[in-house]
Amino acid sequence: MSTLKTLSAACPVRFTEGALTEIRSLISRSGVETGKALRIGVKGGGCSGLSYLLDFDWAGPNDQEFDYEGVRVLMDPAHALYLEGMEIHYSEGLDNRGFTFNNPNASETCGCGTSFSA
Repeated sequence: MSTLKTLSAACPVRFTEGALTEIRSLISRSGVETGKALRIGVKGGGCSGLSYLLDFDWAGPNDQEFDYEGVRVLMDPAHALYLEGMEIHYSEGLDNRGFTFNNPNASETCGCGTSFSA
């Protein structure tokens, strides 16, 4: 029996169209296993103390699940404190390619943009 909480509320993070396009492309190119969803979270480490987690994963017993324009998103509710209001973007420029995180909760970020403190 699953205790996964599917919320009708809006996802605590926003994705730009570029990020959604890349996520959908990753799902189709990488052959993400049926049942896995995009996990967004934080983990200890990085230059500034915390780093972002963005991966495809199985739902855990305490996860909240959101539907963001057809993309299943998982988040541990404890991470919402650090991620609420964040925007995730994907850039394809010559000098910067990859996901970038614009987090209004970050009091300090490192130069790479994947580590922060709150």
